[in-house]
Amino acid sequence: MQEAFTALLLLLGGGLMLIAAIGALRLPDLLTRMHATTKAGALGASLTIAAVAVHFADVEITARALVIIVFIVLTAPVAAHLIGRAGYFVGVPLCDGTVKDELRDRYDPESHVLDSGLTEDSKRRR
Repeated sequence: MQEAFTALLLLLGGGLMLIAAIGALRLPDLLTRMHATTKAGALGASLTIAAVAVHFADVEITARALVIIVFIVLTAPVAAHLIGRAGYFVGVPLCDGTVKDELRDRYDPESHVLDSGLTEDSKRRR
């Protein structure tokens, strides 16, 4: 039973990482690619590491696997956010189908200043 569960976790993890790779190749712009690779890639890697923990069934390995999974779940979205934001600031074009661009009115590409909307001046402008 343990081997079957390990195999299932490995297949699911590998499938999700395959979906992440296809998303990175097929999606139209940086932000949608980042979304696909972050969500599916992090979950796929986590399932693969969980399979390792189930296969070895050792307390030390399971504890390390859990720490690695927590690290991936906490850092992958933050890293994707920072990379996507840096791409936006350097002028990577958005997809033609992009409906909403919340930073368009708040970011000045010449001075590289991003208005957070928390200052009194920005509140008066709205």
